Formats: sequence, C-alpha cells, structure tokens
Amino acid sequence: MDDLIKRAKEDFLKAAARAALSGIQTGTGGNISTRVPERNCMVVKPSGLSFSESTADKLIVADFDCKIIAGNLKPTREMVLHSSLYKLLPEVGGIVHTHSVYSTAWSLSGQSLPLVTKHADAKMKYPIPVVDTVAMDVRPEDMPSISKLFAEHPDMCGFILKGHGLVAVAKTAVQAEHMAELIEETAQIAWLHAVGRNIGLIAGK
Repeated sequence: MDDLIKRAKEDFLKAAARAALSGIQTGTGGNISTRVPERNCMVVKPSGLSFSESTADKLIVADFDCKIIAGNLKPTREMVLHSSLYKLLPEVGGIVHTHSVYSTAWSLSGQSLPLVTKHADAKMKYPIPVVDTVAMDVRPEDMPSISKLFAEHPDMCGFILKGHGLVAVAKTAVQAEHMAELIEETAQIAWLHAVGRNIGLIAGK
C-alpha cells in the first residue's frame, strides 16, 4: 500500500475510534474522510459501516470527482460534501460529519450556534453557522452557500446542516474529530442555557 494512503487511513481510524468512544456518533451514521497529500484523493468511510467497525481494508479511496480508486464497498453518500470541501479548502486534511444529538437539535432553530463558553470562544472564534439543505445529502447546488461561509471566515472550523448534524474540518481527521466534540459540547451547553433562561434559573435574554 502507498505510504501516503496508509498514513491517511491511520489518521482516519484514530479519528473513528475516538468518535465511537466518545459517543458523538452511534449506529452506522456519520462519515469521516482524510486527504491523501500529493495524490489529489481522499480516504472515506463506506456506507452502512459504523465508526467502530471501520478497518483499513474496508475504507474507500476516491478522487475529488468522486471516482473510486480503491475499495470494494459502497462509499458514503456524502462524497460530494467531502470532495467539494477538499477542493475548496486546500489546507484541510480531515473532515468529520456526525449526526450529533444536541447540534442537530440546535440546528432546527435555524440560528447560528453561539460560543457560550470561554473554551469555545477561544477555540472556534466564530458562532457555528447552520446551513439549510433541502435533500438529506449535500448536493453540488448546496456548495455555493457553504463556500460563501468559508470565504467570509477562512479559518472557520465547521458548520451544522439543518436537521442533519455537524461538519468539522481541520488539518487532520483526529483534530477534526476533537473539533466535532467541542461543537457538540457547545450545543449541549447552549441548550441547557436556553432551558435555564426559560425556567428563570438564569437571568438575561
């Protein structure tokens, strides 16, 4: 196996193991990818495979036009999302998409996720925007609105798909998974903050 692909798969598997351990994604939902440097291709999760079941021999290698290079299983249905982000963001080496409960629930408000903790504010810099896509999968016609967000904030760490879950990006898949956990943690605290205000426990708007 090409050493660059091997290292990309190792990054993928570390991120997948962490995501499974943290509980940020259950079942077979969500997907992870890693860029293969110098190859203009990516490693992605097959469809119908949980993070905890992922192994190097099951992973898919595809180019940024979604053409399969290696792998026998059906690739994730979010190939367009991953390939488009790698084309758009050359500095990104890992992408994590999870159907995390609190982030998905927050997205139904249609409001950007506020950075309600000092940690979130230091790590993420900008409120996490919500992107409303009509279909379950991100389609090519959905990408202009996502591209616009990154044009406005080039160092943005991710976004939330309305009713679908979060997407985190970073230099590696492991770093993207850590960011995904932080986005989900922030969404949980934002929800608790909103509940606290509603019952009068927390003052303010």
